Order: sequence, then C-alpha cells, then structure tokens
Amino acid sequence: MKNYTASDVLRVAKRLNNTRRKFLLVNPLQGKHLPVSPTAALDMMNALGRQVAEKFPDARLVIGFAETATAIGAVVAKNLSNECIYLQTTRETFAGTFVEFLEEHSHAPEQKLYAENFAALLERTPSVVFVDDELSTGQTLLNIFSQLIEKFPALLDKKLCAASIISRLSPESRIAFGIVGIKPVALVELEPSTFDVEKFSVQPAQSVERVDKPVTIRDVKFSADARRGVKVGEYFAQCEGVGKFVVDMLKRENISGEVLVLGTEEFMLPAIVAARSLERENFSVVTHSTTRSPIGISRDENYPVREGCRLRSFYDATRTTFIYNLKFYAAAVIVTDAENFSTGAEDLVAALNVHGVEKIFIVRC
Repeated sequence: MKNYTASDVLRVAKRLNNTRRKFLLVNPLQGKHLPVSPTAALDMMNALGRQVAEKFPDARLVIGFAETATAIGAVVAKNLSNECIYLQTTRETFAGTFVEFLEEHSHAPEQKLYAENFAALLERTPSVVFVDDELSTGQTLLNIFSQLIEKFPALLDKKLCAASIISRLSPESRIAFGIVGIKPVALVELEPSTFDVEKFSVQPAQSVERVDKPVTIRDVKFSADARRGVKVGEYFAQCEGVGKFVVDMLKRENISGEVLVLGTEEFMLPAIVAARSLERENFSVVTHSTTRSPIGISRDENYPVREGCRLRSFYDATRTTFIYNLKFYAAAVIVTDAENFSTGAEDLVAALNVHGVEKIFIVRC
C-alpha cells in the first residue's frame, strides 16, 4: 500500500475575498479543483477508508462534508460495509428537516445536514465517522457536533471518528476533540502552520463569451441521493451504472484521445467513478469538478491553479461557480444531478469551447 506524504496531497493556493483564511489547501489527487486520474483519486480515498475501517470497523454511518469531501466520505463508507449509510452535508435547498451549522472559514459558510431520520440512523450504529478533506482547526466539525447533540443526544453514546486526508490539528484542537470523544484519523498528519500566499500575484477567474455550439444531453436513471442518505453499496452500484452508460456512449462516438469527465459541485463521486470506468476500458481520462471556491489564478512557479473560468451554477443561475485548469480534450462528459441547468451549462460549455473542446456530452442523472 502506498505511503502518502504531503508532497502527494498538498498544494497551496490563494483564496480570493476571504479575510478569515487567505490560503486554500489544494489536493492534486482529490478530483476537485485539479484534473487527475480517477484511479489515482480513488486509490488515495481508499487508503483513508482502510485506516478508518481498521480503527472503527463497526461504523455504519458516515457523514461527508460538502463540497470537497463528498466523494471521500462515500469511499470511506464503502470500505466499512456496503450496508453503511452515507450522508453528506449540503448547501442546496430542498424540503426536509435539517441541522444547520457553519463552516466559518469558507466562502459559503452556511451548511446543513438532512436529519429527517437521523435518530434511526444513530440507533443502528455503534460508531459515527465524520469525513473532511482536511482538518486544520476542527472547528467545522465541532460546530456540527454541538448542533447535532442538542437534537440527538444519543450521539454522545457513540464512538466518534474525524477522518481526513490531511490533518493539521493543533494540540489545543486535539484536546477539544478529546473532550467530546472525537478521535482523529488522517492519511497525512502535518504540523499546524499558516502558509505565505501573499508572495503570489493572482488574478480572479473570468467569464467567457458564450457561443452556440451543439451539446449532446443524455439522461440516465439515478435515484441514490447522498444528501438524504443512501446505502453506500447501492450508491456505488448506481455510479457504476453511470460509468457503463458513459463508456458505451463514447465507444459509439468513436472517441479517441484524452477525455475529461466533470462533476458539478457536490456531485463528485459519480463523475469520478464514471471516469474510472473509462480508464478501465483503456481510455485516457482525467476527472475533476466545478466548485464554489474562488481561487486566485497565477502563472507563478509551483502555483497549482494556473487557469480558471467563472461560471453560473448548474443548480442556481444566480450563484457563481468556477472551473480550473482546463485544457484541450478530445471530448468532455459533464455528469450532473442538476435538473434545470441550461444557464449553467451554457457557461461551462463555453469554457470548454474556449479550450478547443467541441465534443461535449451532458449526462443528467
């Protein structure tokens, strides 16, 4: 098994318009901000999942934090059991009962967790695992924990795990975790520190001019909803179904050359799994997704985000999202669960067109 280090999973970029935390830790293997081999992304996530399964084998409820840890959380859950319930936090709006909390350093701090049947989920698990991509202060986790125990005090009787790819927790943060019984598990542990990003000369991502180019839209059956909670085995089975659909589609189109598979915001895992299906069929493929994170663009040496486009969201035309480090691909496949995405699709298609990508497929799950 690969021994992951900071050089594998850590790059540092500059946040825009964020006074609370000026730097952003960018993981080149995560399949979020930067394009990556889907197999490499899943290998890293599985490595964390194996650590969690070794230390908390009886966990049957995993909670992943949106948006960057939505895929990681699902992979961790899969390592525990196909019957494990995976539930991700969200910033989207839909009907139901929620527990709301803050991710205070974020560009979009308000988050919520669907809690319609949370009490029943707690009854069936001795342990609960919370998954984030990185833990710096642990405050986001402490925020949701304090809100959850007000409504669901039974959580205090559970074994609790905070799993992350990177941990930078200070001794004080570890003490705060210990007081409430949360044990951290991390793939890579680093000393707490800040990062000098003022040395980078950055620019914001820009919108691109929209052009009228043909796009193929295909619908695929997909009912698994991680925002409301799902058995993770079924979630992966449906993601594999999307993958088979995409493989068959691109084979019919006789696509040759490198392919990009893009997820949209919180909907990361289906895109990563679909891209892996292509990779297994010997396609050259990378994957990442749109994001709400406004990151500075720079050509400075060793800076990870070198190009970016400003987009309207697939989910809400009044919301701004971004896509980073695009280039030419023989084809691009956008995998989304957004329902009415015409405006957002126009922007993303235009961004791909600017980079010479003309064969574009939207797979609506």
